[in-house]
Amino acid sequence: MKAAVLFSHSLAQAYAAVRAHSETLAAPLSAEDCIIQSMPDASPVKWHLAHTSWFFETVVLSQVPGYKPFDPRFAYLFNSYYEALGPRHPRPRRGLLSRPSLDEVMAWRAHVDAAMDTACADAPLRDLIILGLHHEQQHQELILTDIKHAFFSNPLLPAYRAQAAPPRPSQKLEWRQHQGGVAAIGHGGQGFAFDNERPRHDVLLRPFRIASRPVSNGEYQAFIADGGYRRAEFWLSDGWAQVQADQAPLYWLKDDDGSESLFTLAGVRPLDPHAPVEHVSFYEAGAYAAWAGKRLPTEFEWEAASPMFDHGEVWEWTRSSYDPYPGFKAFDGVAAEYNGKFMVGQMVLRGGSTATPPGHIRSTYRNFFPPGARWQFSGIRLAEDI
Repeated sequence: MKAAVLFSHSLAQAYAAVRAHSETLAAPLSAEDCIIQSMPDASPVKWHLAHTSWFFETVVLSQVPGYKPFDPRFAYLFNSYYEALGPRHPRPRRGLLSRPSLDEVMAWRAHVDAAMDTACADAPLRDLIILGLHHEQQHQELILTDIKHAFFSNPLLPAYRAQAAPPRPSQKLEWRQHQGGVAAIGHGGQGFAFDNERPRHDVLLRPFRIASRPVSNGEYQAFIADGGYRRAEFWLSDGWAQVQADQAPLYWLKDDDGSESLFTLAGVRPLDPHAPVEHVSFYEAGAYAAWAGKRLPTEFEWEAASPMFDHGEVWEWTRSSYDPYPGFKAFDGVAAEYNGKFMVGQMVLRGGSTATPPGHIRSTYRNFFPPGARWQFSGIRLAEDI
């Protein structure tokens, strides 16, 4: 595993910046907010703060002579899915962990940070530390997605932050043409990449066009108004079964006067017709594309064409299943469990979102979720054959 320092700082500075950002994200929340788990796929904010410390303590600091864990019992509570590192508390029951308290978790973070200050100067640990920083950035995004779902589950519909996104101007949808041919896909340069982004390899693409921007709320409203959720011809079978209960994207609300509003991290806001539609499943993305007479791009088309359009507002569903690249090799050691064992039953998303932390977006990044997932900031970009 080769890696470069995050941002342009020393490793110790990068570590401090990433860890501080996690705590900044948690700062607007009460201790009660931080314990909520609103569904099995989400985790409490306190758990995210603890698990990221567990990673550094268990994967990195365990290799530092003389280091003593803050509390050995925490290893069971805050392991996520690492079979090689022992048993763990069941994921759907993370919201039952009222103890340790949030104050204890923050004291644990401080304990780990003090030890990591020395570990950052240990060259053999460098790659593992950088992996840990990117791992924490992934959990920073999950802090926002998970607390948004938790607050939406509260009848008061509380806001995480006061400031809302400004209204978007109308943006014409244009089509970017790609000539096809052999394209190099995957991470092959300098800097960090997860193991699932490697190795760089060639794929053969047919000529295609891809949209210049994601599908907007207003465009998705037209799909709903045309009976999109009631017309089975647009839906995959599994998706059709799901939408018998879901008749709009997650977080869309119908007001008393029939108008639509949207639950956001800034609370309930008017639905902006020009903003990208968010929180749709792969099934909804595919059904919209079929209704529009288009399709979803493959992840290889998306990456090959990515220099021709802006991205980073919503994670964009692709038509590609989450599979290993030819010649895929997992990270060494305990990190071998990081990505490869999830390569079944999931779809790839590309692009990043407004919840993705600074410095964590790149065109080769392969996010992945089950096709029915909607609580992530997931949207739609269309493609078509030439």
